[in-house]
Amino acid sequence: MIVRCPWGDDPAMTAYHDTEWGRELRGDRELFERLSLEAFQSGLSWAVILRKRERFREVFGRFDPQAVAAFGEPDVERLLTDPGIVRNRRKIEATISNARAVLDLDQPLSDLLWSFAPGPRPAPRSAADVPATTPESVAMAAELKRRGFRFVGPTTAYALMQATGMVNDHLADCIVRTGRVPA
Repeated sequence: MIVRCPWGDDPAMTAYHDTEWGRELRGDRELFERLSLEAFQSGLSWAVILRKRERFREVFGRFDPQAVAAFGEPDVERLLTDPGIVRNRRKIEATISNARAVLDLDQPLSDLLWSFAPGPRPAPRSAADVPATTPESVAMAAELKRRGFRFVGPTTAYALMQATGMVNDHLADCIVRTGRVPA
């Protein structure tokens, strides 16, 4: 019997779980994309964002911070009419603002975010053992806010940490954690 973490039972979510979630991800563009998508996910299911991810990439310049930072009000209006993404003005404006904050950093975004990664900890045995926030995600969110980032609270920061492998929240008997992912 194949055991996976108890979320996502559609093929796209299963593939995401098996090949991306919890895998180490570095790079400023890559982490800016994930940070942005986690912010768009706030209040929604990840399945919604995953289905729209390719369109997000198309309309947000593949999440190149320099390109997104150059967006203006005409771009916001254009994005608000695009049914292929989540059309939320506050989230769109936050993504543009966050791109500008990335460019203002005195260190690579990847280094900043990974500086909050906790050390190893025991594997969760059940979904109830997986926290929504941690002291590290609270600290990450506070530092990002201090540096001008928006729409990245402690819960979003922790979801980012999980998605990008800063923490490994695959359950103890999950096929990904045990290394038995089917080919």
